[in-house]
Parts: sequence; C-alpha cells; structure tokens
Amino acid sequence: MGTVLSTVSGGVFALRCSSRLRLILGLTAGVVLGVVAFDLLPELFDLTQRTGTPTRTVMVALVAAFLFFHVLEKSLLAHHGGEDESGGQHHPSVGLASALALTGHSFADGIAIGLAFQVNAGVGLAVAVAIIGHDFADGLNTVSLMLAHGNTRRRAAALLVADALAPLAGAASTLALHVPDRVLLLYLGAFTGFLLYIGAAEILPEAHTPRPSRAALGLTVAGAGLLYVITGALP
Repeated sequence: MGTVLSTVSGGVFALRCSSRLRLILGLTAGVVLGVVAFDLLPELFDLTQRTGTPTRTVMVALVAAFLFFHVLEKSLLAHHGGEDESGGQHHPSVGLASALALTGHSFADGIAIGLAFQVNAGVGLAVAVAIIGHDFADGLNTVSLMLAHGNTRRRAAALLVADALAPLAGAASTLALHVPDRVLLLYLGAFTGFLLYIGAAEILPEAHTPRPSRAALGLTVAGAGLLYVITGALP
C-alpha cells in the first residue's frame, strides 16, 4: 500500500496545482533528470557488470526507445494536426502514451518488489522502500504529462489510479513469474531512453512555453537536487 499512497500523493499534488502547470512541469523535468541520473543509470551500470552484458547492447535499447517515442509522438501529431501556432505540440494521445509507459514501469516496479521478497524479507523491504521513495515522482509525472497534452483532469486522475495500482499487480504476478537479469537490463535501458525523451524533448520545453521562466528553471534544478538527496538516502 505504500507504493499506492506515494504515487497518489504525487498525482494529487499535480492536480491541485494544475493552475501553475508550467511550474509543475519545471519541477517534473528536474525530477525526471534526477531519476535517470541517480536511479536508473547506476542500476544499469550495476546490472551490466553483474550479467556481463556489453554496455553497447544496453545503449541500443536506450536509443531505440528514445527514437520510438519520438517517431510515435510526431506520427500522432501529424495525424491529428496537433501543432499550435505558438510552436507548441499537444495532443491527448501523446500524453496518454507517455502515461501508459509510466504505468508499465510501475508494473515492473511491483515485479521488482515481489522478486526481491522471494530472495528474503530484508532484500524485499529495502527494494520496497526505494521504490516507494520515487513513486511520488511517478504520480507527479503521470498527471503532469496528461494535463500538459490537453487531457481532462478526470482522465488524468484515471491514469493516476492505474499507475498507483500497477505495482500491486506487478508484485502479485511474481507468484508465477521469473524475469532474467538480462531481460530486466534491456527493459531498464529502454525505459531510460523514454524518460530522457519526455524530459528533454517534452516536459522541459513545455515548462518554458511561450516564454522562458526563471521560476520553472529554479524548480528544475530543485527537482534534480531532490532526487539526488532521495536516492542517496534510500538503500
């Protein structure tokens, strides 16, 4: 239940502050950068050493995912005519695709918790605490991306619920599931590429549209710093 409460808290925060969406997006961009730099990449490096997988293989998964979401977004926008006169690019389908990808990652987080508890209770607890620590950011990111691309608050709330429940479903699935480390490594590489794309190509530019914002920039730095502190404190 800790993962559910943490995710919902992040999403509710974004919903309540939706009138200041540009500032929330600035914070979200920093959080995404922090997740990539201080959470996912160290885990990738650790797994490559542990499994003996070439680093180039993982980087192929990262670049492929980055390009996949770029092509997906541009294809959706071209099909629906989603580029406005100010140069911003918006369509609800883009936000939905991004939120679903985040929900898939939350499902994988649940799998990680379930498999860790299969090792022993101590390892399981350590993994659960670490995931709960960054689930607030997952909820924040899910709602922010939905709202930024023109989805309704009701639809954003529905995706927040899906994201919050995904870890529970993932943990339950481990009762009959084993994920090889190499498969997990490629998945993490792909998800890192996805986060890099939405952080650099979507969230950060949107936070400064139609004009640069010093406040949003400050929140971006604060978001990255927050994840540095959180990931340093968690096991």
